[in-house]
Amino acid sequence: MARGGQQSLARVAVVVRAGAVPLFWLGVLSAAIGLLVPGFTGRRIGVLAGAALFVVCAAVVALVRRGRYRAWADRASRAGKFDFLQDRAVTLHNWRKAHRWWLAAAFVLGIACSIAVPAAFGMAVAGAGAGLWLKAVWIGRKERGAGAVYWVRTDWAGTGRPAGKQVKGYRTTGVAAGDAAPGGARRRAGR
Repeated sequence: MARGGQQSLARVAVVVRAGAVPLFWLGVLSAAIGLLVPGFTGRRIGVLAGAALFVVCAAVVALVRRGRYRAWADRASRAGKFDFLQDRAVTLHNWRKAHRWWLAAAFVLGIACSIAVPAAFGMAVAGAGAGLWLKAVWIGRKERGAGAVYWVRTDWAGTGRPAGKQVKGYRTTGVAAGDAAPGGARRRAGR
């Protein structure tokens, strides 16, 4: 929080999207390593179970708390003139730094679970990453439809909960504000 009533704001879509890439690729890597171990169930069953877990995890993560995101977006107020808009890179760095041990644990657990069911847990982790990406894309569509992008106070979002219990509302700016496109992706040059 800045002094004089100013607030530090992070893009909601960027916070949601921050975990998508590391979760997806760590899941894919742990699933690939897990395929080297035949496991108790065999590779074929492990891959089939992993594919089912991938779809289920992606759907659950993409759909969970949509009502909260929608409610905060519908009641969002305009950001103040002196509010500080956090850069996309800073938001990504903060999320990944705060969750690095959870990411490492998920990777190790994905490999360890391959002793029983090869690749399944790694594919579930990758599905969670895909679900976060799908949720960020959904938020981006909502932002384009509203002609505004959504921000959350960094002290309310904490280490990555833009729809958590501490959040009391969102702020909006025009779509040109900040260095991320609607949905939290890196803004392309010339746009």
